[in-house]
Amino acid sequence: MKVALIDYGAGNLHSVHNALKAVGADVEVTADANAVRAADRIVLPGVGSFKACAEGLRALPGMIEAMSERVHVGGAPFLGICVGMQLLATKGLEHGETPGLDWIAGEVRLIEPADPAIKIPHMGWNDVALMPHAAAHPVLDEGEAYFLHSYHFAADNPSDVLALTDHGEGLVAAIAKGNILGVQFHPEKSQQFGLELLTRFLEWKP
Repeated sequence: MKVALIDYGAGNLHSVHNALKAVGADVEVTADANAVRAADRIVLPGVGSFKACAEGLRALPGMIEAMSERVHVGGAPFLGICVGMQLLATKGLEHGETPGLDWIAGEVRLIEPADPAIKIPHMGWNDVALMPHAAAHPVLDEGEAYFLHSYHFAADNPSDVLALTDHGEGLVAAIAKGNILGVQFHPEKSQQFGLELLTRFLEWKP
C-alpha cells in the first residue's frame, strides 16, 4: 500500500515521513501528480500561512486535479495535517482572502479569544475531545495532541466537525467528510497518540 506524502514546499515533511515510516507505511514524498494518482492513500501536511501553502500547492502542475480525482472519484483515504487540514476549507483569511480546496465548507479565521490572557498562537499539548456524533470514528480517538496554530477552521456544517480542543473557546481539532480527514494538531509530534492515529489511518477503509 503506497502513501503519497505531498511535497509542495510547505510541510513538516521530514517529521511526518518519519512518523509514517515508524508505523509501517510505504511512503513516497512527491510533488508529482501522477504519483498521487497511483497512491492508495494521500497525506497533505502543512506549516506556515494559509496563503503561502495554497499558492505552493497550486504551483504544482496538475496536483489539485490529481488529488480530487484520486480522493473524490477513486475514494482514496486522505489526511490533512495542520495547514493541510485548513486548505480543505472554502477560503482562508490569513494575509487577505485566499481560496481553499473547498472540500469541506468553511473558512479559516484568526483565533480571537475573548480573554486577553489567552495566548496566540495556540501552542503545546491540549485535549482532543470527540463530538458525540464522532464517538465511533475509525481513525480519530480522544487524547492529548500537540498543537501549533494561530488560525482555526470555522466549519459551516457542525456534522463535519469530529473533535474540538479548548483554547479560550472550542476550536476545531479535527474535521471529516467521507474518506477525507483533517486534523489541526500534529500527529508526528504527538508521540503515542499521534502514532496510533496514523496506524488507524493506514488501516482505514471508508
